[in-house]
Formats: sequence, C-alpha cells, structure tokens
Amino acid sequence: MNQTTIKQSIETSGIGHHTGVEVNLTLKPAPENSGYIFVRTDLDNFEIPASIEYISHCSYATTLLRRGVLLSTCEHLLAALRGSNIDNCFIELDSIEIPILDGSSENWLELIEKVSIIEQIAPRHYLKILKKVEFEQGDRKMSVEPSENYEIECLIDFPHPFIHRQTFNFTLTNGSFGREIGSARTFGFTTEIEMLRKANLALGGSLDNAIVLTPNGMLNEQPLRYKDEFVRHKTLDIIGDFALLGMPILGKLKAEKSGHSVHASLMSKLLKTESAWEIVETVLS
Repeated sequence: MNQTTIKQSIETSGIGHHTGVEVNLTLKPAPENSGYIFVRTDLDNFEIPASIEYISHCSYATTLLRRGVLLSTCEHLLAALRGSNIDNCFIELDSIEIPILDGSSENWLELIEKVSIIEQIAPRHYLKILKKVEFEQGDRKMSVEPSENYEIECLIDFPHPFIHRQTFNFTLTNGSFGREIGSARTFGFTTEIEMLRKANLALGGSLDNAIVLTPNGMLNEQPLRYKDEFVRHKTLDIIGDFALLGMPILGKLKAEKSGHSVHASLMSKLLKTESAWEIVETVLS
C-alpha cells in the first residue's frame, strides 16, 4: 500500500492528436508525494502539476493551464499511470500536447513495463468517498458514491450501428486496467472532421490513432479490439481525468453519456462538498 514510481527514465515521441506537432516525451522517476508533474522542457522546464485546479477546458480533450502555459490531451497517459498504480512521475515534453500514439493507453503501458515500477517508503493516500455526490447537465450525468474499491459503471448511447447503447462495469485492481480497457482507442465521426479541422483540431488524427466512424460503418481496416471498445475507451477517459484528483478514489463512479467537462464538473463539486470525502492511507475492508 505504499506509493510507487518508475524505476528509471524512458523516452518516446509521437504527434499531438489536435496540433499535429511532433512531440518528444520522457517519463522520469519522482519523489514521494510528488504526484504527476508535467515539465515543459521547451519553456525552461516550466512545471504544470496534474491537478484539477489547473483544468482550463474540456471540449475534445482535457487541457491544463498554469500561468498562461498550456498542456493538452493528458488523459490517456494519466489513465495509464493511474491504471498501473504509479503515484509519482515527472513527465517531460517539448510541446503543448501529449503524443496521441495509437489513441489508447496501450503504448504507455508498454513503456512502463519496460522500466518496471518500484515501491517507495511513504504510504499511498486514497480519496475515500463518504456520501453520494451527483452532477447533471441535460441528459449527461455522473455521480460518485461510497465503495470499498475503485469502481466505474459507464453508459454511452450513440445512434450508430456499431455503438447504440453500451454499458461497462469496471473495478480497478492489479492488472485489470491493462487487461480490460488499456488498449481501447479513442473514436470520432466523419461528420465531425470538417468542423474539427476548421477549429484547428484533430490535425494529427488518422486511422493509426483513432477509430473513425462513417454513418454506417468505419474507415479503419483493422477490426475493433473489443466488441464494446467505445464504452471501454470512455471508461479509460474517466480514469485519466479523475487522476487529476491526485490520488486513487475509494468509491463508485456512475457515468451516463458523460464527457471530459462532466468529469471535471463532478470532481469540482465533490471537492467542494467536504463532508463527502476523507483522505485515508490504507484501504479499509
């Protein structure tokens, strides 16, 4: 139950999904109680902690902003770190956006496996949920309630023959992230492409890093990695966004047609409701 970090540094590179810009990134070990800290090496090593207080906007990705410095599309990497039970890590990069790689967390998990994880001395902290907190925005809603585990119940509903109504129940335990959701890719619709490009978004998007859906099928030649890959990816996004709380939760998240902005709104409401949580050092059973 102690905190962990990676054993040694490891490097990778790729393009940003929305910027289309080449990015070099290095994961480095970090001391106890550091959390995840992004370091912009192109801006004199300016640090942006992965924290809810720095969320800037959450349209098609989660973007952090500190003192005018942006860091975009952090959710897939943060999901891999949290899913691997890593508590502390420096993330150095030389551009505004985390590389998209294959559009899932799979490549991040492979990098982490290469360097392995080491246990530190300080105990791990958990955000234990004491009572239910809810957030609604039209037909999009999300809640968190007490549980002895980190659980997620996710529902999505899209009028597309490959998706329709999908639900997925997930419990974050040792290895479950990699087995069940780590390789689920992000997805989008051809009907959105023109709008995104006009907004200077998805400039690095391709069939190598996203599932692209036509009105009746998909452009990708490779098959889906899971029959319900879409709801599994939404579950991955939830874990990545909730990593911004700074510690794993002991609670059950229920999400219905949610997205990055709904995740951020629930986290904000939860933290403001101080009677709804406490920080504990060990998992109570």
